[in-house]
Amino acid sequence: MKTHVKALVVGGGAVGTSIAYHLGKAGWDTMLLERDELTSGSTWHAAGLLPLFNMSYATTHIHQYSVEFYKTLEAETGLNAGFAVVGNLRMAQTQERMDEYMLYAATAETCGVPYEFLTPDEVKERWPLIRTEDLKGALYHNTDGYINPADVTMAMAKGARQFGVAIERKWQADAYHWNGDAWEVTCTKMVEKGGNLVPSDEQVVVTAEHVVTATGNHAQRTAELLGIKIPAIPVEHQFIVMDQDPELVKYRAAGGAEHPVIRDADAQSYVREERGGWILGVYEKGAPARFEYGAPDSFRADLFQLDLDRIEEQYAAMIHRIPSCEDSGLKDDFNGPICYTPDGNPLVGPAYGLRNMWLAEGFSFGITAAGGTGHYLAQMMVEGEAEIDMASLDPKRYGNWMTTEYAMRKNEECYEHVYILHHPDEERPAARPLKTAPCYDRMKARGAQFGQVNGWERPNYFGPLDAPDNFDHEARSFRRGGWWQYAVEEAKAVRSGVGMIDATAFAKHELRGPGAAAFLDWFTTNKLPRVGRINLTYALTGAGTTRTEYTIVRMAEDRFMLISAGAWQAYDGDYLAKAVNDQVGRFGPMYLSDVTSQTGVFAIAGPKSREVLGKLVRDADPATALTNKRFPWLSARRIELGMCPVQAIRVAYTGELGWELHHPMEMQNYLFDQIMAAGEDVGLKLVGARAQNWLRQEKSYRAFGTELGRDATPLEAGLDRFVDLEKDFQGKAEMEAIGIRSKCVTLLVDGPEDADPWGREALYAGETRTGRLTSGGYSVHFGKSIAMGYVKPEHSTVGTKLKVKIQGRLWPAEVVEDSPYDPTNATIRMNA
Repeated sequence: MKTHVKALVVGGGAVGTSIAYHLGKAGWDTMLLERDELTSGSTWHAAGLLPLFNMSYATTHIHQYSVEFYKTLEAETGLNAGFAVVGNLRMAQTQERMDEYMLYAATAETCGVPYEFLTPDEVKERWPLIRTEDLKGALYHNTDGYINPADVTMAMAKGARQFGVAIERKWQADAYHWNGDAWEVTCTKMVEKGGNLVPSDEQVVVTAEHVVTATGNHAQRTAELLGIKIPAIPVEHQFIVMDQDPELVKYRAAGGAEHPVIRDADAQSYVREERGGWILGVYEKGAPARFEYGAPDSFRADLFQLDLDRIEEQYAAMIHRIPSCEDSGLKDDFNGPICYTPDGNPLVGPAYGLRNMWLAEGFSFGITAAGGTGHYLAQMMVEGEAEIDMASLDPKRYGNWMTTEYAMRKNEECYEHVYILHHPDEERPAARPLKTAPCYDRMKARGAQFGQVNGWERPNYFGPLDAPDNFDHEARSFRRGGWWQYAVEEAKAVRSGVGMIDATAFAKHELRGPGAAAFLDWFTTNKLPRVGRINLTYALTGAGTTRTEYTIVRMAEDRFMLISAGAWQAYDGDYLAKAVNDQVGRFGPMYLSDVTSQTGVFAIAGPKSREVLGKLVRDADPATALTNKRFPWLSARRIELGMCPVQAIRVAYTGELGWELHHPMEMQNYLFDQIMAAGEDVGLKLVGARAQNWLRQEKSYRAFGTELGRDATPLEAGLDRFVDLEKDFQGKAEMEAIGIRSKCVTLLVDGPEDADPWGREALYAGETRTGRLTSGGYSVHFGKSIAMGYVKPEHSTVGTKLKVKIQGRLWPAEVVEDSPYDPTNATIRMNA
């Protein structure tokens, strides 16, 4: 057994084996440890389905890579991975489900995944055993199907060995220690004893520059050993194997093609053929989470007792959909643990607070994701970044506030939501409310309908005051939902009057000390602001792409506030903290603090915002306190609003005259009441995140996680004015070497009367796909749909006519100038 390697992969399921394969292929000296036998975790009892479609751009790319990769393994290794390319049929019983499939298809189109829509008659013609009279239609993609999980894992293992990877079975990682340069992993030999696997006295310490954990059901044990939180907890998943169906046997004997994997989403189930019979898998309500504090050491390739009562409704639905199976008996059953995360996406990337520790945990669709995860994670480790933006899968999207109970409840919810309608405006209710700003109850009393951002409750919009508890759920749609009219009125209020937005969820970090200025000058792309001023800037990845967007407020020569997106608090903070620690010896002493929970933020914006705040400001000369002369655009000042001290910043994400009011959290309710009273006579309106999102698109303000990410540079995002090429900064050479592969543009869209783009749609120049949208919505200023996205440089010129795919049709779109609303920023600079 090796004792020194470049990379150590812990976990020998499909995911871990794929990671080892791809690291070996990249030339890294790699070893894989498995505490039992390869595939002995969830891999062995997985159904082996390969669903391509996903609302996530990154996950769709991962699944697509897997499907193509698995087809190459036999030629490379001589082992047949058992891939049955039978296709995947998603059936819809309602028009809403068809709307969902059209949005799925839009995402697939941007990733190059082929598909076709079928009518019920076309489904029946191809597969006559399926009942179709109650269907609206179906979505079919013919390039995937199902695979044998054990066979594909063994093929990847053989391929890994061919690249020099050492695979050690019956070895368990029992301790991790970072010595400052590498990980020292204490490994214990496991032996059979009375049918159990128990540790022996034999131990080896393996030194590895990098460690990857792919421990599946044992993720909680891994988390405890590493001293971190990993919200990957298994949930019971049941599927049954039925005896032969005589009609199916007859159909196949007559030359009928094998059925695709049949997904009856409205019945919460999937079905596929299995040796003349059928396999039925379900995603039912009430499936419990298991092993929330760690799988027992004795748990190996074990299963739980089947609970048929829990899946009776889905079983009846299968008989309805395939009547010929009604008399088929039960041949076998499986009820095993499948890991989930609160949002259903896996945790892939560097661990919080640790060096060279990589997580690959929480795979609810592990067989589908294994190949692509190995490919893109290896790119991140070897090349410094993946070719696609992996931020949406980063483990740090869950901060240290996340507890075991939260993860368990959200994972159970995620499981039962696999086949619900996934509206783009979906908000799931479990474990909420949890993190609330002090003014939560005041906003709720005024009709706030909340979304969750990094655990924070944040108003999406303000509905009717007498709205029932299920109002927001009923307001959701794949088109313009019931909330749309409220967001329109909120956006109009900001453009013509004044609105206030709760922005408390913003991530806020304070950096101070003698080395702070020199460090930030190197760490970010823009010039540093003078004391009392602000700027917008970017931190780059080592590959030269955009890692984080910050608004920097310079409060003193050696004291800075860094404000970033609320959804990315731990993600941004971890990157910043590691960079500070790495560079303190170079630039001098620095002290970093996360002050997110100490400071609330209200954003007040609109032509009348100065009038509202003028009633509250306490100043020697209150008449001039908020004028351009004393408080110019892009400046910051300490002011007093009544009895509340405020760090006010003259900036507005909506593109109107406005201020961000950073205030002590404990005074938030006082400040809220003061502002609401001061704004009553001018019609101040509370505004939610959806209207704000539309307004920022009218100004072409890029958002992190949509327009900004690790797959594009600030220059490709069109942010040249925030990049100072006269100075040296982290990632500069790599950014310049990339050049311009695509350009971010703003488009006005003449779309359908009842729908707007969501930001997942494909863009076409004639018949050629030229790019994709990253965000979309409605413009109250232009009275039509608006969107932002990336296109090939030759199609980025203002005035270029393109087309965008919405609800299955191509609609006209035109590239417009950046900041199509108020391009000269006259409203932001409004004189006084």
